[in-house]
Amino acid sequence: MKLNVSSETGRLRGVIVHTPGHEVSLVNPELKDELLFDDIVFEEDARREHLDMLDIFRAAMPPEGKIYEITDLFLECFHMDQQEARAFFIEELIRRYPQGNLHTVKEELLSMPPDELLRFAIEGITTHKDLVLNPTPNLLFTRDLAAVVNDSILLSRPAKAARIREFLLMEMLVRYHPLFSELKANILTISEQETIEGGDVLVASGNLVLIGMSERTSFSGLMTAAEGLLNRGVTQVLAIDIPKQRSSMHLDTIFTFASNDECLVFPPAITERERNVVKLNSENGSIRAEIKSSLKDALEECMGHSFTFINCGGNSRTNQFREQWTDGANVFALAPGVIVGYERNTNTFNALKEHGYEVINQFDFIEEYRDRPFNPGSKKIAIGFEGNELCRGRGGARCMTLPISRES
Repeated sequence: MKLNVSSETGRLRGVIVHTPGHEVSLVNPELKDELLFDDIVFEEDARREHLDMLDIFRAAMPPEGKIYEITDLFLECFHMDQQEARAFFIEELIRRYPQGNLHTVKEELLSMPPDELLRFAIEGITTHKDLVLNPTPNLLFTRDLAAVVNDSILLSRPAKAARIREFLLMEMLVRYHPLFSELKANILTISEQETIEGGDVLVASGNLVLIGMSERTSFSGLMTAAEGLLNRGVTQVLAIDIPKQRSSMHLDTIFTFASNDECLVFPPAITERERNVVKLNSENGSIRAEIKSSLKDALEECMGHSFTFINCGGNSRTNQFREQWTDGANVFALAPGVIVGYERNTNTFNALKEHGYEVINQFDFIEEYRDRPFNPGSKKIAIGFEGNELCRGRGGARCMTLPISRES
């Protein structure tokens, strides 16, 4: 599969996900805040909801499309014939967790069977009584680990200690798994003193990338990433200052693309803010910055056509806040104008309906395209799926997906 992403809405061909496993059942309520969860999650229901979402993907993707479970990729890297990959992860784990004294069990980690090492990496548990770490329940949100931009890949660096292990695993994949072999020459990184997460990176086109400066992405991380992207074919970056708070932790929690000219937005953080966007481009080897009046104006100027912003939650202020809280603005495009999101955000779906979208539930969509190919065309479709348990983790369909290949 050719790995390339040059838009947020091109038809999906390849995506990396993580169906929730036992790690979510290991979240002690007393540690949930430290582990970045607002509530505890019931594993069986979360798994069912996630697998139902993946059935939607399979019905909508082309025949050659592929869904990769990230733990399968990790396991392939942990096999004993992948000594270099295993050694990389363990060395980095020891270095980034000095408080764990993992250097004392380095040889045991190096010789651990792949399944057990994977369990330790995800759940923090092994048969070794002295070898215990916290679980990694946020692995569900694969979007944050990296961003494929054209034929490059930007590796994230986490803002929170709870997510370090996930990001080390992702770096191992990109550097050592054959799936990423064609991108190895185009890896973008930032320093360990900076932070950036994939939920803040939106690929508007092959020339334009949006990056949010958020609770999780620092100014220096944004600028380093922007410089790297501008040196690898991207011509413009929009840096967007967003509220630094849990409810809007990433740009994609308040703004996502639904089609080539439509976006879902949370008005208080997007349309009601002014002069919070800076256009960056490269000029004679240096970065030139220009403050823009609004995100909509900047986007239309850079893309050369008009955009319609559709309100998450509709026009009611209370509904906007309620449905942003349950990821109404965090939709994921399977093709231009074909999006998925939590069906519980009924006012958001009603707003989409008013803008010409056919609203359909997951089961009707899957049944309609179970035995015949889905051919995206002029019809716009908004597919609702059940996510009453998944949304407890504070992430929607876009958060739970890492696209690695889309049609141009």
